[in-house]
Amino acid sequence: MELRTVEAIPVEVGVRPLDERGGIAPYRYGHGTVESSARMLVRVETADGTAGWGELNPPLSPAATKAVIETDVADAVVGRQVWETGAVGREFDWVDPYMPNNPALGAVEMAMWDAYGRAIGQPVHRLLGGKCRETVPFAACLGILDPERAREKARELRAMGFSTLKLKGGRDWRDDVERLRAVHGVVGDEMDLRIDPNQNWSVGETLQAVARLETAGVDLQYVEQPIAVGQPRALASLRSRLRTPVAVNEDAYVPDRLDALVDADAVDAAVVDLVPAGGLGGLARLAPLAAARGVSLTHHNSFDFGIKTAAVVHAVASTPAYDLPPDTTYYALADRLIADPFAFADGALSVPDDPGLGVTVDREAVERHRVSL
Repeated sequence: MELRTVEAIPVEVGVRPLDERGGIAPYRYGHGTVESSARMLVRVETADGTAGWGELNPPLSPAATKAVIETDVADAVVGRQVWETGAVGREFDWVDPYMPNNPALGAVEMAMWDAYGRAIGQPVHRLLGGKCRETVPFAACLGILDPERAREKARELRAMGFSTLKLKGGRDWRDDVERLRAVHGVVGDEMDLRIDPNQNWSVGETLQAVARLETAGVDLQYVEQPIAVGQPRALASLRSRLRTPVAVNEDAYVPDRLDALVDADAVDAAVVDLVPAGGLGGLARLAPLAAARGVSLTHHNSFDFGIKTAAVVHAVASTPAYDLPPDTTYYALADRLIADPFAFADGALSVPDDPGLGVTVDREAVERHRVSL
């Protein structure tokens, strides 16, 4: 099962508008607005014609990401056996300045797992050790909205079956507090709430925001990466002064930083991502760390399409350490790139049992959404 080709395909799919059921665009957060999702698909093929698919949010421009995958990463994987994901990860030496453990390799590694599972007729979750759950519950996500619109969308998402909701925070923590209080007022104990300021709050602002929420009786599942990355002492201080759990996301993307944060008792939960982690193998290293130290584990979302969604489902389903629902915006995509799209039931997805990732890529849909470079 020797790998013969690696192809990177830039695609872009719209996000359904707020006035549609389940729509969330324009999705505003502290660093911009999302109305469509631009991603890079990765297709690998073995000598016998078995194909596997991966997906990533390009860390560089689409053209640069495509070039890195089809040259540097391809040089590291072509000619290897499809199951050699670990060896490839150790030997690959291209370094992204923000996420040194290489999201480009993470997507290729995802595709290799898919191809391997297809080649031997086994689902990825079985290759990872087997299912510990049949379905995976997910958390819906909302961008920055005015309080009244946020209330409406929260009620809508609850009616769609989701019982966990993540809201984005911005540069004014007072507005974020008002929005959370408004949402809590209509969904109450029916939905667990999270807030992700995307590093936009200071330590002092985080203390003020969470104190006001706690006083108002708004219990958050966690506050995610409220301050800038690389501040373990500040995070440890926050955690010691707050009743609300503190989670990290971007800090978990840097090799060994999560280890340091856990050692410093600076974190209650980690919002990891298999692409910057270097793939499914990278995630496998983080899970025992979290479990051994009592740190909750969940998975990040970045307007992922069905390929990465499938990979997340397999990873979470086969790893007991994931004790919180991963994030998703899959329900809000304007089109689907897999032939049998995922359908949420009570906010959860069933774990695929077909070989590989268990999804079939719709090549016509891929071509329809392919981006010219």
